[in-house]
Amino acid sequence: VQLQASGGGLVQPGGSLRLSCAASGTIFSINNMAWYRQPPGKRRDLVASITSDGSPNYADSVKGRFTISRDNAKNTVYLQMNSLKPEDTAVYYCNADLRVASWRASNDYWGQGTLVTVSS
Repeated sequence: VQLQASGGGLVQPGGSLRLSCAASGTIFSINNMAWYRQPPGKRRDLVASITSDGSPNYADSVKGRFTISRDNAKNTVYLQMNSLKPEDTAVYYCNADLRVASWRASNDYWGQGTLVTVSS
């Protein structure tokens, strides 16, 4: 199983970016999907998560600015980021809690990370 994240880049304050993360390989089912971020020199923290039926949850710092969504047919999770601030600068990682077979317990899988830089 692989999670491939994309969509990061350099954006000015107040701008927008959309991150995507597609899971591929032998997948039986995906439970929660999520985005985390790790600013330079800091720990990795949860940004947003979404359940298999589409219920989202957000960190207080991004509420009202970021929107998480998913396409279950494509095994893909998205993060729409609006009104970006310099403090949003970080490496963003996608995460999926998934099962590779009906008889296997679920495990966490991580994408490789994509850098988002918010700067003028």
